[in-house]
Amino acid sequence: MAAEDPELMTQLANFARHVLEWVGFGTLTGLVAKAIMPGKDPGGAVATLAMGIGGTVIGCGVLSYFSQGKTLVTPISAAGFCVAIAGAFVILFFYKLLGGYYLREGEGPIRRRRRRTALRAPAAVVLDEE
Repeated sequence: MAAEDPELMTQLANFARHVLEWVGFGTLTGLVAKAIMPGKDPGGAVATLAMGIGGTVIGCGVLSYFSQGKTLVTPISAAGFCVAIAGAFVILFFYKLLGGYYLREGEGPIRRRRRRTALRAPAAVVLDEE
């Protein structure tokens, strides 16, 4: 069996570090986007992670496209974080739109009513003594 290649081990360690950075950054970005958008949010942890990573790719890609390659946008920077949240926000909006949160087919827009919580007196307790 051949001895382990130190260069290969270094490349694997760098790859694992990048994957963990993207997972952590995507989770943070998805959570911030869900916190900003009002209303009940669909999806669980995996959807939040995918939305954050997708928003990062979309946001950084759009910013790089409009800067015409003059600036390299890294996701783990202030500008990268802002555009990643914007991208995740767009993905969450379309996720809710296609999931029927805003519109229902054949019915039009959904109107959400706010629940009014009135202050009520506590119900009287009657004890039956015999």
